Amino acid sequence: MTDYPKPSSFPLGARLTDGVWTQTLSPRSQTEGRPALFLDRDGVVVEEAHYLHKVEDVNLTPNAAETIKAANERNIPVIFVTNQAGVGYGYFGWNDFVAVQAQIISDLAHGDAHIDGVFACPFHKKGQGVWAHDDHPARKPNPGMLHHARDLMGVDLSQSWIVGDRSLDLLAGKNAGLVGGVHVMTGHGTKDGEHEAALAVGDDGYQALAANNLYSALSLLDYLR
Repeated sequence: MTDYPKPSSFPLGARLTDGVWTQTLSPRSQTEGRPALFLDRDGVVVEEAHYLHKVEDVNLTPNAAETIKAANERNIPVIFVTNQAGVGYGYFGWNDFVAVQAQIISDLAHGDAHIDGVFACPFHKKGQGVWAHDDHPARKPNPGMLHHARDLMGVDLSQSWIVGDRSLDLLAGKNAGLVGGVHVMTGHGTKDGEHEAALAVGDDGYQALAANNLYSALSLLDYLR
């Protein structure tokens, strides 16, 4: 068994599952059989900060808490699925990740919003040591983190959606069998070709939509019932 570096302590519901951060914040009884709203974290829920690892750099995107609160009120599980190559590169460690997550959760709570799960993949083909992997099944666009959410939380992937600022977010949703994904023009969303690549993910079996930001994607909740 590989000895993966760990944080000094794990917050409630968190562990490393074969090196992937898996955390459930709500009882399975509240998420079982429900369609989920999967959210990329950096550039979607929080402003892009280039390998976010400092608490003082945490800033929610406009009305992010309001959007998540609306999902909460409809009993739609909200789940972060985030690539964290910064851990894999050695730019920062899990203790930094834990601190940033705690700040995000606190900021959302000030807006009466909460998340139900957090899944983070540190693996990358340029990762250092144990984090080096050419194509880890949990790293988006692979569906591994969404599969972890299904297995641990019982959410119904076939009725779920994902929101992200990169085409790989929408591809992860497609590869996991979601209904569709929404590409937002925050974070990396305005990079050359990213918007077009994200919308090109759509086909007859998978909807690829566009929105200016997470708040603009609020109407997506009408699909999640």
